[in-house]
Amino acid sequence: MKIKFSKMHGAGNDFVVIDSLKEEFNLPAQTIRFLADRHFGVGADQVLVIEKSKLPGVDFKYRIFNADGGEVEQCGNGARCFAKYIWEKGLSTKKKIRVETLKGIIEPEILSDGTVKVMMNIPSFEPQDLPFNPKGLPEREINGEKQWAISYGNELYWFSISSIGNPHATIIVDDLSKVPVKELGAFIENHPAFPSRVNVGFLEIRDPHHGAIEVWERGTGQTLACGTANCAAATIAIKLGKMESPVTFDNLGGALTLDWEGEGMNIFLQGPAVRVFDSEIKV
Repeated sequence: MKIKFSKMHGAGNDFVVIDSLKEEFNLPAQTIRFLADRHFGVGADQVLVIEKSKLPGVDFKYRIFNADGGEVEQCGNGARCFAKYIWEKGLSTKKKIRVETLKGIIEPEILSDGTVKVMMNIPSFEPQDLPFNPKGLPEREINGEKQWAISYGNELYWFSISSIGNPHATIIVDDLSKVPVKELGAFIENHPAFPSRVNVGFLEIRDPHHGAIEVWERGTGQTLACGTANCAAATIAIKLGKMESPVTFDNLGGALTLDWEGEGMNIFLQGPAVRVFDSEIKV
């Protein structure tokens, strides 16, 4: 069996994109893991699938599979690459499309400078929406916002929670270079307080509109960028009164810009989306 695909990336967050508009997508988790494998397959943080949507007024359906083969709810950089693929392949003449995901409708838009901006819906900060069970964890309030702490390596790491359609824990740090991102990220991802696991973002704030972030993604590991983690970190930093919209975060793979006017409002994510090559692979 041969699979046609495109390899894309958004700020280094890379994807295998599969067009399933004309046929049903039914690849097993084992095949998805093979496609995502960087040694034996194509190599990707996520596999993205384009399908038809049955919802009125919605242009496409967008499915996301992490490198471990599990389907997840949302991916911001993937959404921007999804829109760029649709435009470059001539699947729509619209520069702004409505796309169905597991967690609602998003609206990616291709801008005049070639970057893609996507409306990522309204963030939630309710524990049940992640889900998150804080029982037994230390708790505090900053600027009226709750934070919790997890102990690792004889240190307490305080974090805030949010859902951007998928679950996030955001930790604000003084110096990213001193944080064991891989070890601590994996530990928090699989902590029993997060029964569905969690994405972990480590944010270093440099001024009210600029910061740097590193991300450990649930089911994938450390990535060069993560759109939803950037969204989560921006909302948390703004809610805590430490930053002001818009904000730009330097990821390991490039910069992403977030615009959020406050609780109850949609958050917007903007950045590059690049189609690297088209090919096919035998599985």
